[in-house]
Order: sequence, then C-alpha cells, then structure tokens
Amino acid sequence: MNQKYFNSRYTFDRSRKKVWRAISQYLQRYIPATAEILELGAGYGDLINQIKAQKKYAADINPEVANFCSPEVKFINAPLGRINLADNSLDAILASNLLEHLNAGETDALFDQANRLLKTGGKIILIQPNIRYCCREYWDDFTHVKAYSDVSLKDLLVSRGFKIVKVEKRFLPFSFKSFLPKSYWLTKIYLMLPWRPMAKQMLIIAEK
Repeated sequence: MNQKYFNSRYTFDRSRKKVWRAISQYLQRYIPATAEILELGAGYGDLINQIKAQKKYAADINPEVANFCSPEVKFINAPLGRINLADNSLDAILASNLLEHLNAGETDALFDQANRLLKTGGKIILIQPNIRYCCREYWDDFTHVKAYSDVSLKDLLVSRGFKIVKVEKRFLPFSFKSFLPKSYWLTKIYLMLPWRPMAKQMLIIAEK
C-alpha cells in the first residue's frame, strides 16, 4: 500500500496499539516464543511489534513502515515476490487486511512465497473482511480489488496445498473507526465472547 493510502484511508492512530495488543495475545497460542515469523503488509506494525517470537520480520512496499517497527523487528522493503528470506525458514506468516488489496497475480505471488518460506507445519494466519457480513461497506475502500468469504478463502488456501486449522467467521469488527473506545480490556473481553456483535472480519489459520 502506498503512502497516499496511509495518508487518507489508513491514518496512524496511536490508540490502535491497545486493541492489537489484545489481538496479539489471542493469536499467540499459534506462535511459539521460539518461532521465526513474518508479517506481510505490516502497516504501522501494530501486530508484528506485539507478537512474541524469537525472530520477527515485517515486509511492506511502503518504506515509511520502517519508522513504526520496533527495534527487534527487521523491516523488509520489498514486494511480495521479492522477499529475500531462506526457503523453509519461517514458523508463521501473518497478514491482516492484505489479500483484499491484491489482484490475482499478486495473490499468486503471496502464496508462492508462503509455500517457499514456511517450514513444513508452519502456519499462515490471515485476518480479512468477510464479504458475507460486510457487503454494504466493503467497497468504500477504494483500494479493495478482491472479496473473500470464509468459504472462498478457505477453498483458496486448500487449493494452494494448505491444511485448514481454524476458521472464525466473525472475528473482529470491520473497522476500528468506531464510537467505542479503543481499549485493551474491551478487546480482550470481546474476543472471549462466543458470539461477537458487529464482527465482520474473519480469522483463518492454515498449515503448510
């Protein structure tokens, strides 16, 4: 995503860090502390900075993202097809709100890289808008080019050789721009609910 998108649709919000701390803790059960991980399209680093892992990489085509990465995160300024890490070296790849911005060729490049970089048994962790629940507001983002439901994304992963580990059809609200305060504890409680009101994003975890 280029800087124009960051300046308009996806502006920096320091308080978002509290929400992502709770989300990171929720996801931590799938990422051992000894893991080597990569976040694709790392944005403001809210996720990769707060996940605990032995080695952490953040990739993004926007060079300004480097300014938001914690010191322990190595920033990679490269497109999806040119991430220079060793084959079979990663335990997990994370991507939040990325696939919907990619065309078919870029999506192929992402999964080619995931297959190359992940160890056997390594996980890909995707947080995405679920078009099944957000069709009215989905195209308000002018950079959205593809739409996925929990079924189509699951099928895409299976078609690329991944084994599905977990599907949460309703994981998070569509946007953090809300009348509700951005709170660590509210997010913790929200993620504990058996049914999450206003949730329009999904979580899908798959294994190589």
